[in-house]
Amino acid sequence: MIATLEFVNILDRSENLGKMVMKSDIMEKYRSTRKALDDDKEAQKLIKAFSNMKEQYDDVQRFGRYHPDYYDIMKNVRSTKREMDMNDKVAAFKVAERNLQKLLDEISQFVAKSVSEQIKAPQDGAALTDSGCGCGSGGACGCAS
Repeated sequence: MIATLEFVNILDRSENLGKMVMKSDIMEKYRSTRKALDDDKEAQKLIKAFSNMKEQYDDVQRFGRYHPDYYDIMKNVRSTKREMDMNDKVAAFKVAERNLQKLLDEISQFVAKSVSEQIKAPQDGAALTDSGCGCGSGGACGCAS
């Protein structure tokens, strides 16, 4: 691609937009809650416990209900996740993360719609969720994607 003055101008403006996001109150809140989460020994212990339990969960998923420890591990995963999610630092970080994602989604929507109504962009935290299908048909199969 040949760099034109218009192309360079677009890149400069997008870089400025990125700098504005990095200096925003939402980003600052994200950074501070991330630091608080990283510095909290109890929260890190809960996250590590959940990660270890998730590894067991992944192993059980290969066999499903036929795995001998299926019900115990499923119960433990849910309780470990709930305990982790109830931690104040984890909860505050998740809220800040959702707010940052919402800002980025809104910016993406604005840019996409300014180009064309047919341009697709993430919305409603779609980057943080899994539709469960992954078929790539854009919902033509009747799935939620």
